[in-house]
Amino acid sequence: MAETLDELTYDYEDEGVLVRKQLDKVVLTKGSWATLMFLYQELDRASGKFRAPKMAIVRFKKFHGSYRKQSSFNVSSEKQARQIVEVFEGWYPKMAASGESGDDEAAGGGDEPASGGDEG
Repeated sequence: MAETLDELTYDYEDEGVLVRKQLDKVVLTKGSWATLMFLYQELDRASGKFRAPKMAIVRFKKFHGSYRKQSSFNVSSEKQARQIVEVFEGWYPKMAASGESGDDEAAGGGDEPASGGDEG
Protein backbone atom coordinates (compact mmCIF):
# COMPACT_ATOMS: atom_id res chain seq x y z
CA MET A 1 0.00 0.00 0.00
CA ALA A 2 1.13 3.54 -0.75
CA GLU A 3 2.03 5.74 2.19
CA THR A 4 2.38 8.96 0.15
CA LEU A 5 0.52 10.44 -2.80
CA ASP A 6 3.69 10.17 -4.88
CA GLU A 7 3.60 6.39 -4.44
CA LEU A 8 0.02 6.02 -5.73
CA THR A 9 -0.20 4.63 -9.24
CA TYR A 10 -2.94 3.40 -11.55
CA ASP A 11 -0.77 0.70 -13.13
CA TYR A 12 -2.23 -2.78 -12.76
CA GLU A 13 -0.64 -6.15 -13.48
CA ASP A 14 -2.42 -9.46 -13.95
CA GLU A 15 -0.24 -12.56 -13.76
CA GLY A 16 2.85 -10.47 -14.38
CA VAL A 17 1.41 -8.66 -17.42
CA LEU A 18 0.81 -4.91 -17.32
CA VAL A 19 -2.87 -4.62 -18.29
CA ARG A 20 -3.47 -1.01 -17.18
CA LYS A 21 -0.75 1.56 -17.80
CA GLN A 22 -0.73 4.97 -16.12
CA LEU A 23 0.21 7.80 -18.48
CA ASP A 24 -0.23 10.77 -16.15
CA LYS A 25 -1.43 11.68 -12.66
CA VAL A 26 -2.72 14.92 -11.11
CA VAL A 27 -3.40 15.38 -7.40
CA LEU A 28 -6.62 17.39 -6.99
CA THR A 29 -6.86 17.32 -3.19
CA LYS A 30 -4.57 16.18 -0.40
CA GLY A 31 -5.20 15.12 3.16
CA SER A 32 -6.72 12.08 4.83
CA TRP A 33 -9.13 11.95 1.87
CA ALA A 34 -7.23 12.52 -1.37
CA THR A 35 -8.62 12.87 -4.88
CA LEU A 36 -6.49 12.13 -7.91
CA MET A 37 -7.04 12.03 -11.65
CA PHE A 38 -5.28 9.45 -13.77
CA LEU A 39 -4.78 9.23 -17.52
CA TYR A 40 -4.35 5.58 -18.42
CA GLN A 41 -4.56 2.90 -21.10
CA GLU A 42 -5.89 -0.65 -20.90
CA LEU A 43 -4.36 -3.58 -22.71
CA ASP A 44 -6.37 -5.23 -25.48
CA ARG A 45 -5.41 -8.83 -24.74
CA ALA A 46 -6.46 -10.01 -28.20
CA SER A 47 -4.12 -7.67 -30.08
CA GLY A 48 -1.54 -7.14 -27.34
CA LYS A 49 -1.78 -3.36 -27.90
CA PHE A 50 -2.95 -0.68 -25.54
CA ARG A 51 -6.31 0.94 -26.29
CA ALA A 52 -7.01 4.68 -26.51
CA PRO A 53 -6.36 6.60 -23.28
CA LYS A 54 -9.11 7.01 -20.68
CA MET A 55 -9.41 9.10 -17.51
CA ALA A 56 -10.27 8.13 -13.96
CA ILE A 57 -11.08 10.21 -10.89
CA VAL A 58 -10.11 8.22 -7.81
CA ARG A 59 -10.77 8.93 -4.15
CA PHE A 60 -8.35 7.53 -1.56
CA LYS A 61 -8.61 7.42 2.22
CA LYS A 62 -5.53 7.31 4.41
CA PHE A 63 -6.02 4.54 6.96
CA HIS A 64 -3.33 3.35 9.38
CA GLY A 65 -0.71 5.28 7.40
CA SER A 66 -1.55 3.94 3.94
CA TYR A 67 -3.80 5.21 1.17
CA ARG A 68 -6.61 2.87 0.12
CA LYS A 69 -8.90 3.31 -2.85
CA GLN A 70 -12.43 4.17 -1.72
CA SER A 71 -14.17 4.98 -4.97
CA SER A 72 -13.52 5.81 -8.58
CA PHE A 73 -15.21 7.11 -11.67
CA ASN A 74 -13.91 6.26 -15.13
CA VAL A 75 -14.50 8.72 -17.94
CA SER A 76 -15.03 6.34 -20.82
CA SER A 77 -14.91 8.68 -23.80
CA GLU A 78 -14.13 12.18 -24.96
CA LYS A 79 -17.87 12.72 -25.48
CA GLN A 80 -18.59 11.87 -21.84
CA ALA A 81 -15.75 14.13 -20.63
CA ARG A 82 -17.10 17.05 -22.65
CA GLN A 83 -20.62 16.41 -21.31
CA ILE A 84 -19.30 16.53 -17.74
CA VAL A 85 -17.49 19.81 -18.43
CA GLU A 86 -20.67 21.24 -20.00
CA VAL A 87 -22.72 20.33 -16.92
CA PHE A 88 -20.11 21.86 -14.57
CA GLU A 89 -20.03 25.06 -16.61
CA GLY A 90 -23.82 25.24 -16.46
CA TRP A 91 -24.06 24.54 -12.75
CA TYR A 92 -21.41 26.88 -11.36
CA PRO A 93 -23.26 30.07 -12.37
CA LYS A 94 -26.40 28.65 -10.72
CA MET A 95 -24.42 27.92 -7.55
CA ALA A 96 -22.97 31.44 -7.52
CA ALA A 97 -26.42 32.93 -8.02
CA SER A 98 -27.83 30.96 -5.09
CA GLY A 99 -25.04 32.11 -2.76
CA GLU A 100 -23.09 28.85 -2.65
CA SER A 101 -19.45 29.43 -1.82
CA GLY A 102 -18.21 26.39 -3.73
CA ASP A 103 -15.83 25.41 -0.92
CA ASP A 104 -14.75 21.82 -0.31
CA GLU A 105 -16.53 21.69 3.05
CA ALA A 106 -19.91 21.86 1.32
CA ALA A 107 -18.83 19.20 -1.15
CA GLY A 108 -18.20 16.72 1.63
CA GLY A 109 -14.48 17.13 1.81
CA GLY A 110 -12.69 19.71 3.81
CA ASP A 111 -9.67 18.52 1.87
CA GLU A 112 -6.65 20.64 1.27
CA PRO A 113 -6.64 21.66 -2.41
CA ALA A 114 -3.53 20.54 -4.22
CA SER A 115 -1.36 23.11 -5.90
CA GLY A 116 -0.35 20.98 -8.85
CA GLY A 117 0.83 17.65 -10.23
CA ASP A 118 2.43 14.76 -8.38
CA GLU A 119 2.91 16.36 -4.98
CA GLY A 120 2.39 14.19 -1.98
